[in-house]
Amino acid sequence: MLPLPLILAANASVGRPWAHYAIAILAGITAGLTFLIGALDVAGAGLLIAIPGGQSRLPLDIGIMATGLIAATLASKPVRERLARILPTDPDNPVHALALVLAVIFFGLQESITLFTSVANAPQSAIGVGDLVAQDVGLVVLGAAGVGVFTRRDLRQAAERLSLVRPAWWQVVLALAVAGAMYAVSVGTVALSQVLTPDLYNQVNTNVGQIFGGLVTNPVGIAALAVLPAIGEEILFRGALQPRLGLIATAILFTASHSEYGFSLDILSVLVAAFGLGLLRKFTNTTTSAIAHAAYNLAVGVGVAASQVDAAVAIELVLIAITAYAIWSRWRRRPHAGEPLTGRVVEPDRID
Repeated sequence: MLPLPLILAANASVGRPWAHYAIAILAGITAGLTFLIGALDVAGAGLLIAIPGGQSRLPLDIGIMATGLIAATLASKPVRERLARILPTDPDNPVHALALVLAVIFFGLQESITLFTSVANAPQSAIGVGDLVAQDVGLVVLGAAGVGVFTRRDLRQAAERLSLVRPAWWQVVLALAVAGAMYAVSVGTVALSQVLTPDLYNQVNTNVGQIFGGLVTNPVGIAALAVLPAIGEEILFRGALQPRLGLIATAILFTASHSEYGFSLDILSVLVAAFGLGLLRKFTNTTTSAIAHAAYNLAVGVGVAASQVDAAVAIELVLIAITAYAIWSRWRRRPHAGEPLTGRVVEPDRID
């Protein structure tokens, strides 16, 4: 929730004559504080950032300072104009500029921690349902604030911008089919990890078990682990960020947020899932991607026994066939060649 005041300030600056000053101040403060944390940690011999003993702090601090410097370049309008050629952003919009700065800082910090420390492999604290609620409510708040709810949009307009719409029946079927495909990729990746990198697999498996082990031992915990992250992460990443940062950048950020997997092969399944969910958001809506996300999380939490594999494959094939038939039927009924196949698509407006 730390970026919330900055997000609110950026929204208040949209369309104002002084918007360009707001961009410079917000980008400068955010990037400057990031650089300062790294610099002070170097000067204070590690008083600000806690990492397990026996590790050199200097690479991590340099990574943090480099992240701050890279983010600071986004205060420059020419830099933002270059990015606007490849990303659907407005270089004069404070919300877009702050989103870029925060994205760079988030990615840089996550990768610096993963690369230069063993924090991801250190003993982790278990989380409960309350922790999940707090975490994912925070993601919802950030996503809603980012699109300007109650500042530039009312609830209905914010929901449309986030693409939180009622899905068609076949989109629900498509979501379940995509969840099944993502689960299959996950199972395959785990099998590869056990064969190719057994030590790293055991390390990651232990780490994940320490974090989520208490949740997967009871139905309430499994349900919370399935539904809550699906709502929070989809609203923030696919609903708020993807229309501005694009599918690829958003998928990379989403993958970086799962630092508990480190640089193991398991992170590949997260990246594949991120692209799958992003494509669902692009061609359908955020509600559909959230359903797929929740179904995937539920499948991972419950698991599929060896005796159930044949039935699971048969169900997946049926879901794919129903979805394919529904899309083909819609294509046949199109009155105009340019009509989208996926129904009503809510396009974000020019000013975020």
